[in-house]
Amino acid sequence: MPSNVDNATLFLVNTLFSLFAYTLILRVILQLVRVDFYNPLAQFIWKVTNPPTHIFRQVIPRYRKIDLPALLVLYLVATLNIFVDLLILGVNGELVQILWLSLLKSLVMVINVFTFSILIQAVMSWFGASMHSPAASLLWNLNEPLLRPIRQRIPPIGGLDLSPLFVIIALQVFNRLIPLSPLLR
Repeated sequence: MPSNVDNATLFLVNTLFSLFAYTLILRVILQLVRVDFYNPLAQFIWKVTNPPTHIFRQVIPRYRKIDLPALLVLYLVATLNIFVDLLILGVNGELVQILWLSLLKSLVMVINVFTFSILIQAVMSWFGASMHSPAASLLWNLNEPLLRPIRQRIPPIGGLDLSPLFVIIALQVFNRLIPLSPLLR
């Protein structure tokens, strides 16, 4: 059982690694959905993630619309995060186990990005956030590929779009099926 100091340290370490990893995930997804990179939020994401991905871009090219260097940096960040977490917990992990846990952690983080972005978009829609705001247009571009198929099957009921609810529930079911310890999430 980790001590309070260990819990606080784990929280801090995971927060710092996760913030950068989420930014890398957004970079990859925003390129996949071809978001407008003149959007100030997209430019921020690009500038923050460009230095580490630029190093690998010279060796590993993009594959179609997939930014493989950014995915490699994401995997390395997740691997380093898992390694540091295990050190803090005083657990020895084998390399294969750490690499597997890193893959699972990356998958959990991708699901979390979509969950939180859909939730934020839904809340913004309640307050009439303009589609002309940089955040709203970025969220719409990010989430529309997931929400559109559900909207086609379940139309709005009484003017209320329930597709975000169904997508978030499905994402959380997938998230809970991933065998990753809560301490490493």
